[in-house]
Amino acid sequence: MTLLEQFERELRIQKYSMRTIRSYMDCLRSFSTFLQDALDHITVEDVKRFLDQRERRGVSGQTLNVYLSAIKTFSSIVLHVPLQSDVRHARRAKRLPIVLTRQEVARICAALTNRKHRLLIALAYGAGLRVSEVIALRVRDVDVQELTVTVRGGKGNRDRITVMPERLRDGILWLAEGQENTTCLFESARGGMLTSRSAQAIFAAACERAGVQKGATFHSLRHSFATHLLENGTDVRYVQELLGHANIRTTQIYTKVTNPQLRNIKSPL
Repeated sequence: MTLLEQFERELRIQKYSMRTIRSYMDCLRSFSTFLQDALDHITVEDVKRFLDQRERRGVSGQTLNVYLSAIKTFSSIVLHVPLQSDVRHARRAKRLPIVLTRQEVARICAALTNRKHRLLIALAYGAGLRVSEVIALRVRDVDVQELTVTVRGGKGNRDRITVMPERLRDGILWLAEGQENTTCLFESARGGMLTSRSAQAIFAAACERAGVQKGATFHSLRHSFATHLLENGTDVRYVQELLGHANIRTTQIYTKVTNPQLRNIKSPL
């Protein structure tokens, strides 16, 4: 068994998400190529040279951090040699999230003629779900009586409960009719779970038809959910809980998008 195969096995045993496993494996393959397959002995200088090469090729700070996390994890759980602490994570660019207006969300949903696709987008927005979370929902995860959605194994492998819009009740009942509790709520045409890429393509096509041209992605629905809750006066700590953020500072980025004091200031021009 190769070191890369050992790494993949250890990640599975330690219950890393499939998305993280794929990402870490891609990072280690690139690092292995850079080292000419000499993964059995990694030095801090090797890591610095590799990250420097990636940075010179235009890789973002966020991606550099993923490379570093993958290498540190590999060194720790496969080589059993923790990397020295002077290899630090790159600073992440502080960019504001792209947020859709309520009217834009309504236009995007109206542009979808497929009822299941419309419900997919509406629920992702109305419950603040990541694309990986909404496609993984099972019939049992949506309680139409309590108007709640249970997200199982979200980011960080954490479960949480969020809200379900009451106006989607009839649509959810229609989707779930005659289905087993363990069936995917948004099952693909071939059966089984819809892919993230398919959900993102559905959203992108709806944005185009709705004339929304602000560079929004599927994740913008989640950004919009948080921002609109804050605009409605919801306490930021409740928003943090609904989003499943481990740190309140992650949620507070949305207060920069929806600061009413700033919006009331008039330009002197």
